[in-house]
Amino acid sequence: MDQITPGLTRAALWTPDGIDVRTLEIPELAPGEVLVSIDLATVCGSDLHTVSGRRPAPCPSILGHEAIGRIIAFGDGARAISADGAALVAGDRVVWSVTVPCGHCVRCTSGFTAKCLHVRKVGHEPATGEWMLSGSYAQHIVLPRGTAVVPVPESMPDAVAAPAACATATVMAALEAAGNLGRKRVLVMGAGMLGVTAAAASVERGAETVRVIDRDPARQNISRRFGGIDDDGGDADVIVDFTGAAAALQSALDRLDIGGRFVLAGSVAPGPPISVDPEAVVRNWWAITGVHNYEPRHLSQAVAFLDATEGRYPWAEVIDTPVPLADLARVLVPTRPGILRSSVTPHVR
Repeated sequence: MDQITPGLTRAALWTPDGIDVRTLEIPELAPGEVLVSIDLATVCGSDLHTVSGRRPAPCPSILGHEAIGRIIAFGDGARAISADGAALVAGDRVVWSVTVPCGHCVRCTSGFTAKCLHVRKVGHEPATGEWMLSGSYAQHIVLPRGTAVVPVPESMPDAVAAPAACATATVMAALEAAGNLGRKRVLVMGAGMLGVTAAAASVERGAETVRVIDRDPARQNISRRFGGIDDDGGDADVIVDFTGAAAALQSALDRLDIGGRFVLAGSVAPGPPISVDPEAVVRNWWAITGVHNYEPRHLSQAVAFLDATEGRYPWAEVIDTPVPLADLARVLVPTRPGILRSSVTPHVR
C-alpha cells in the first residue's frame, strides 16, 4: 500500500524516456480549486494514441482523464457546487469532467463549454506549467475552478464509475445528438468502451434494434452482452460512429434511411475525406453531425445511467484488474481480449 504523505503525492509522468513515477509537492490550492484523492483511473484509448505518437500532447505530463476519487480539500473561499447544483463537501466520492472551460468566452456563453476558446483538459496539460497535477495517473489531482464535478453513489464500484468521465459522458452527448431513439434502428460502429456503452444506452432508450460492427471478434462478442446484435447489412435510422475509419464511414453512409441521423464521434485525428452527395442529403432529409467532448449535463447523465443499469450490464467485467502506478507503462498498450479498459490505482504496489 502506497502511503500518502501530507503535502506530497506520487504521480506517473509521461516523459520522452517513458513513464517516470515521482514524488511531487501538492501546490497550495487557489480559490475555487478542489483537491481529490484518486482511487482508480481507467486507461482511455486516447492515452494509448498519445504515447504511441498518433496524438500530439505536451510532454512531460501526467496523463489520465477517466477516474474516480474523493474530495480532500477546497481552496480558500471556495463554494463548491456539483454539476447538478448540490453542495460538495470533503469526503464526497466524485468524478469530474475532462474539459475545464473559462466560462466567459462566446462559446461558453452560447452553451458550447466543451469547445471553450481557452479550454484546458484533464490529463492533457504540461507538467511544467501552472497546472502540474492535471492528470489521473497519480495519487492526487487538482481540479481548477470551473471543472464540472459529479457525486457518485457509494454503491457504485470504482471500475464502473471511472469511465463515466470520458467514455460514458461522450456517449450521452452522442446519443443526445442522435435524437429520439424510440423504435429506431440503430447502428453502432465500433465495439470499444464507447461502442458497447452506446449499445446499452440505445437499448435503454427504446431502440427497435441495436446492431454493432467491429472487426475484432472478441469485441463483437462483448457487444452482445450489452444489448447489441450482429449487423445484417440493413438500413439504419441512426448511425453512431466511434471508429473514425473513413472506409467504414463511407460504406455506412449508403445505409442511412430517409430522415436518418449520422453522428460522428470517432474521427478525432486527421484522416482521408469521405464523399457526401449533397443531393442525397437533401432528398433523404439526412442530418450529419459531429460530437467532440461533452457538456456537464452529459457527465451527470453518465453517472445516473451507470447507476441505473449496473445490474443489467457487466460494466465492471470489461475493466481489467488495476495495476500500481509503477506498472503504468505495462498497460499503456492495447488491452487483452475480453477487456475494454485497463486500470491503475495509486493504492497498490
